[in-house]
Amino acid sequence: MKIQILTIFPDVCRSVFNESILKRACEKNLATLNAVDLRRWTSDRHRTVDDAPYGGGPGMVMKIEPIDQALSEIRCPDSKVILMSPQGRPFSDQVARELALETDLIFLCGHYEGIDQRVADNLVDDEISIGDYVLTSGVLPALVITDAVVRLIPGVLGDQQSAEQDSFAEGILDHPHYTRPAEYKGWKVPDVLLSGNHKAIAEWRKETALSTTRSRRPDLIKPTPTST
Repeated sequence: MKIQILTIFPDVCRSVFNESILKRACEKNLATLNAVDLRRWTSDRHRTVDDAPYGGGPGMVMKIEPIDQALSEIRCPDSKVILMSPQGRPFSDQVARELALETDLIFLCGHYEGIDQRVADNLVDDEISIGDYVLTSGVLPALVITDAVVRLIPGVLGDQQSAEQDSFAEGILDHPHYTRPAEYKGWKVPDVLLSGNHKAIAEWRKETALSTTRSRRPDLIKPTPTST
């Protein structure tokens, strides 16, 4: 898989690409991750990517010309261009798994007050939001999605079951996890996890996952159909 993040802050991306799972994916040649500096497609000496909004108002708006020129150069027929946007569809594990089936992703990151609407209307394939809050730019959301997608690529994780059993993979939160020591400051690991009874352990994990989901994220629990 090839992922490119088009941004005016490429160094933020590169530092993340060189750590942990993302670095491992690149070393295994399972993913190619590139941070692309949007300012490469500017023509003035100040490398300007923004301008004042038509109609007035606060802030600056990112210009369409450098974005169009950049996408014309870096996208290919298989590319899926995604704009990081508060107006986008909500990101979720399901969306991550959908994107993991793609071969070429380009994340376009805004900054300032926003991006010229003609970009969203004419140059991108999708818009995604990672939550109902405001960030300085779209680069952090793009990195969040990149991490969530890359770890789903077969072979990236040491144990593929890690991705299959994570929170949200089955539509609910994950069960609690424990490791050595079995007791610390009087805080004990549940006895069932020390029992060696794999059936009982599996049942405990399922029950605690459901219990945690009901108490913390009841919106994830699908209602049971009622008979008529």
